Amino acid sequence: MGQISPGFGSAPATGESSHELRIVVLAGGVGAARFLDGLVGAAPHAEITVIGNTGDDFTVHGLHVSPDLDSVSYMLAGLGDEERGWGMREESWTVLDRLRSLGEESWFQLGDRDLATHLYRTARLRRGRPLSEVTAQLAERLEVPVTLLPMTDQTVTTRIHTKDGRDLHLQEYLVRELCQPQIESFEFRGADRARPGPGTIEALRRADLVVVAPSNPVISIGPILAVPGLREAVLSAPQVVGISPIVGGQAIKGPAVAMLEALGLSASPVGIANYYGSLVQLLVMDSQDRLEAAAVRALGTATHLCNTLMTDQAARLGLAQEVLTASGVASRIFSS
Repeated sequence: MGQISPGFGSAPATGESSHELRIVVLAGGVGAARFLDGLVGAAPHAEITVIGNTGDDFTVHGLHVSPDLDSVSYMLAGLGDEERGWGMREESWTVLDRLRSLGEESWFQLGDRDLATHLYRTARLRRGRPLSEVTAQLAERLEVPVTLLPMTDQTVTTRIHTKDGRDLHLQEYLVRELCQPQIESFEFRGADRARPGPGTIEALRRADLVVVAPSNPVISIGPILAVPGLREAVLSAPQVVGISPIVGGQAIKGPAVAMLEALGLSASPVGIANYYGSLVQLLVMDSQDRLEAAAVRALGTATHLCNTLMTDQAARLGLAQEVLTASGVASRIFSS
């Protein structure tokens, strides 16, 4: 087991009424999907609700793509491509190859199996159905074992303003530009007019534990917290645990280092703790970063040290168990 600062998390007192453990996870990207895969195994009787980032949703070839929602769905349905880290396994690329031969841009890759999801989603959105309803339908058909809620039904778009004066959609920055342009600032366009997605506020109000997944804090968690009402609801939760996506000064995956530095924060658990501030009461961080634990605690955030590298299924399960133990809810996993 890892090491935890004293005084954080406790099981219900003897005689206290109990209910099925309710966990809400703020999620975006591959790191979140892998953690959730472990959490489902570690807490088989818990009621798990995922509030997914939609700031990187993108329209390509006329289709509405929700990369973060799909990453969670595919992983938990056993359909995700583990080697690539995105999309579906056993994929083929016939349609993309044909589009390329017709002169269409092909930098944003959609496989043939993946296209079915986007066709399904787009057709229903064009009929006026909300994203939350369509997401629930897809999750049901894929037999996803959690409740998956988009952060909002309104359009919120993560934009990257670069130092050379460009205004890029996040997918343009990540995929087409390969994260090369220097970042000037971030914008969650439309967030000020958005409303929390159906069920999100209620789930947070009922939660025994809120977990901020090991996602990029700026572009995966930031858009969720930018939707008016969601940050406040998280702050009201009884326990909020974050998992650092930075290990040994490096991002486990993606451009989190450059993005934290663009905000003037260090690429370290200390930078993560500074970014989340009072939102997160406990930060689960890799044992490699044990020398930074005191600095994190000096910011008022408790720490728990363990292995956070989700190299295989056993490691995912182990990290989820560590989070449950650190938060003090492990003893309630099998209560109902």
